Amino acid sequence: MAFEATVKKRIRVLVVDDSAVARTFITSGLMGKGNIQVVGFAVNGADALKKAPELKPDVVTLDVEMPDMSGIELLKKLMPVYRVPVILVSSLNLHVFEALAAGAVDFVRKPDSRQSKEEFIGTLAQKIEAAAYAKVRTASHPAPAAPSAAAKPAVETIPLLGASPALDHVMIGLGASTGGTEATLEVMKRLPADIPPMVIVQHMPPGFTKMYADRLNRLCAMEVREAVDGDDLYRGLALVAPADYQCRFVRIGDRYRVSCRPGEKVSGHRPSVDVLFQSMADVVKTRMVGIIMTGMGHDGADGLLAMRKAGAYTIGQDKESSVVYGMPMVANDIGAVQVQASCENIAGVLLRHLKSL
Repeated sequence: MAFEATVKKRIRVLVVDDSAVARTFITSGLMGKGNIQVVGFAVNGADALKKAPELKPDVVTLDVEMPDMSGIELLKKLMPVYRVPVILVSSLNLHVFEALAAGAVDFVRKPDSRQSKEEFIGTLAQKIEAAAYAKVRTASHPAPAAPSAAAKPAVETIPLLGASPALDHVMIGLGASTGGTEATLEVMKRLPADIPPMVIVQHMPPGFTKMYADRLNRLCAMEVREAVDGDDLYRGLALVAPADYQCRFVRIGDRYRVSCRPGEKVSGHRPSVDVLFQSMADVVKTRMVGIIMTGMGHDGADGLLAMRKAGAYTIGQDKESSVVYGMPMVANDIGAVQVQASCENIAGVLLRHLKSL
């Protein structure tokens, strides 16, 4: 693809990790991977604050959990001094989303018994290549506090869509990748509690999709949860496709559910945005909307084109607001996108369309 073809320059990487074993593993693993050059390492946050301006890396890999100064604290201090794309290296930890909110562009899960070290390094290298061309965005909102019993946002301050019968027959699909966790939140937090049913595919490692859904549920007006095979779709519900499963719309009579099943990767991903969008084009016989957002590569472009040909209203994130203008660019180039908008304006575009039905 056009984005992939531009990845030619030498990508300078600084590895930040308090573990000598992890530093050695990551540094040696990245040697000889494409155009990546590890220019140094830092043993803690203070070391990273000193070395980043000196070594001038194109990308930083950052351990989230470090003594004395956490990855989140480092990000808050580093970005004003040296703005650089940061890839988080994290275990299954809620703090990764706080770090993404603080300015990191993507993350990888530390290898466990289910993932080989070679697969981990391959994934990290791909994300580094994407991050080298990513836009570093400042945090648009404070990182949320730890989960609590606090109430959801006051829905009375959000304009509801109302009881229009037309809105009982609308299905929405949204797909995103690199930079998408925060971009999707920017869309979702602007939508009312009675939004038509939505299904979200966000490329993410196993274990994190439930935490991400829980985070959206705390910060948004509608109900958000990780999808389970066979879930019914109804107004006021947004489902996040579980990692490592292909997620599809299925129709049973005049009702719609989601299917979450194991399967081969499609467009390099599981879940795949293309799989979700193609299923909508194939089975949804009511009105539908497809939204494609920031991400490397082309996943979702073909599926969105199929949706548009089937009569869907389609929205693509614009270049200026995309962390990586890959997926929405390809979709726009092949004619799959009807309207382009910034992640801050996509919700408004969607709501104006829904209110026109």
